[in-house]
Amino acid sequence: MSRPFLTLLLSIPLFLVFCAPSGAASGGMAKVLFVAGKMSHGFNNHEHHAGSRLLAKALRESGLRIDAAVFYDKENPGWPSDDGWLAGVDAVVIYCDGGKRHLANGHLDTIDALSEKGVGVGCLHYAVETIEGEPGEAFLRWMGGYFQLGKSVNPHWLADFKTLPDHPVANGVQPFRIHDEWYFNMRFRERMQGVTPILTAVPPTDVIPEKDHHHNSTPDARAAVKRRDPQHLMWVSENANGSRGFGFTGGHFHDNWQDDNFRKVVLNAIVWIARMEVPASGVLSATPTEEQLLENQDYSVDMGRVRQSRYVDLRRGNLP
Repeated sequence: MSRPFLTLLLSIPLFLVFCAPSGAASGGMAKVLFVAGKMSHGFNNHEHHAGSRLLAKALRESGLRIDAAVFYDKENPGWPSDDGWLAGVDAVVIYCDGGKRHLANGHLDTIDALSEKGVGVGCLHYAVETIEGEPGEAFLRWMGGYFQLGKSVNPHWLADFKTLPDHPVANGVQPFRIHDEWYFNMRFRERMQGVTPILTAVPPTDVIPEKDHHHNSTPDARAAVKRRDPQHLMWVSENANGSRGFGFTGGHFHDNWQDDNFRKVVLNAIVWIARMEVPASGVLSATPTEEQLLENQDYSVDMGRVRQSRYVDLRRGNLP
């Protein structure tokens, strides 16, 4: 990144972080745009802005010919109002609250047009959820699947990823286990056409309650749990128009980005949907420090770090 560009980064108001355009103007460098949603669940949860900034920084420092921008306006959160943000992008990654409030719901035509140009679309955590109808059909076109209200569920559980597929997005990723709000029983395209599962695990039998709840427990999901069906918690898609997409249901806990495999598989996916070659060892990035995790968070620490660290260890299965 050039020194003049660093000056530009620091000069932009309203919490917007923009990187130089891609394509021929920057020597063939791929351009990724993160669109980060508003403040959400509280400290260390749904940190859309901080998580996007962390991933964008990792991409810029990866040694690959890739640049990354983060659109985030804390005072007026939403989709970029200036089309200049989308000019020349190779991939758009959305990290926001979903359902009726999803940032993409009012911009389906815009994202469809990007997809038709070959721009990849990826969604992180709650952003994989939208509403049925036109938004749901659009998500199937862009990334092959989504969280469907009344079918899918969103429990917190320790997922154990014992094997990885032979796919570029799994390059360099080792089997790992980590506690997150892993959604499952997703709505996918018929016969999984063009869809490749990346992270798959079997939920524990007590993961969801027996009583119906539109998010927490559905009859279809309960039946799948009882059958011990493997659940696809991250997937990628190759689309009819030649574009690519991915959905990643993890990302509830911001400090999970410290897990090298958790972080790598997402960075790999972003590079892949931008139609770049994923290195054989995956996208390399430094493990974020505790101090770096606190940067850009929407909420201040609301619990002691010792207590928080123990909670993190407990979630990761490191404590009895």
